[in-house]
Amino acid sequence: MSTTELTRENLDQTLSDNEIVLIDWWAEWCGPCRAFAPVYEQVSEKHDDVVFGKVDTDAQQELAAGAQITSIPTVMGFRDGILLFAQPGVLPAAGLESLISQLKGLDMDDVRAKLAAAESEMAGEPAQG
Repeated sequence: MSTTELTRENLDQTLSDNEIVLIDWWAEWCGPCRAFAPVYEQVSEKHDDVVFGKVDTDAQQELAAGAQITSIPTVMGFRDGILLFAQPGVLPAAGLESLISQLKGLDMDDVRAKLAAAESEMAGEPAQG
């Protein structure tokens, strides 16, 4: 699968309709972004079950601000619409492959339970066990 351009109009739908979504936040003027692009594209060809999205931070400034992007490139990994990974900098192909393996291997019921417990704790409620 090749990469998909993500915009304000299609980001939410992409996250809700796909199990695993990676997002590369980039800009045309960014040298490291241009160096990372072929690696990201190459890895995307190996994983038909993962959406590899790209967000141009210049064209989608509102999205970038909402995602608190302060450094590019930044890679984010989502599973079931939940942000589970965010890291600025260039990842090597092996790093992307490892990230995908880790996202696929997660027990999402456990992840959701831990998120709910953390949210309850932050709200000052006793954890449900």
